[in-house]
Amino acid sequence: MFDGMIDVALPKGRLGEKVYDIFEAAGYGCPAIRENSRKLIFEDRSRGVRYFWVKPSDVSIYVERGAADIGVAGKDILLEYLPDVYELLDLDMGRCRMAVAGPKTFRDDTGRVLRVATKFPRIAGEYYRKQSREIDIIKLNGSIELAPLLGLSDVIVDIVETGTTLRENGLTVLEEIVPVSARLIANRAAWQFGHNRIGPLCDAIARVCAGKEDGTR
Repeated sequence: MFDGMIDVALPKGRLGEKVYDIFEAAGYGCPAIRENSRKLIFEDRSRGVRYFWVKPSDVSIYVERGAADIGVAGKDILLEYLPDVYELLDLDMGRCRMAVAGPKTFRDDTGRVLRVATKFPRIAGEYYRKQSREIDIIKLNGSIELAPLLGLSDVIVDIVETGTTLRENGLTVLEEIVPVSARLIANRAAWQFGHNRIGPLCDAIARVCAGKEDGTR
């Protein structure tokens, strides 16, 4: 995007704010980002870094296409869209799980096609393909929990954090597919040709994350 600066795509929201805290602790802060502003791009030339806020599901697109050198995306997004990026580091943040959920009374009748509502058709399809289970994927964009309640689907495949929403709607986790957390990713060309700039930043972030794990921070 810009020459001479490390461009970082951060996910909007609470996770992105926590991720920025790690970058700041690693020595790559940008004071302007703390200001109450509607700006989307913030830079600190003294540290050679530029941040911009994007929708979480779009981070990998900005990185893959080279608009950002690095970014932070959920493992769910990486598994669903398979962007051509390097996955550098598990930040151990935003931990949750991708799971199959449904009514507590659900029993799978393998004699018929299983109806699965999800925002993640690739992940769901791959999971059931490995089981040789025939399914009908129903792609939804919100309120996934409604689908089995209204008879639209038998089960859902979705991100589960605390499980509170499921319980409040009479649903429960039936199977866990994969754990999910925030990952530091890099554009392939930027990593290859700008490793002397990006490498030290990634190393500093890794040290901060390691410090959090052993309680030194």
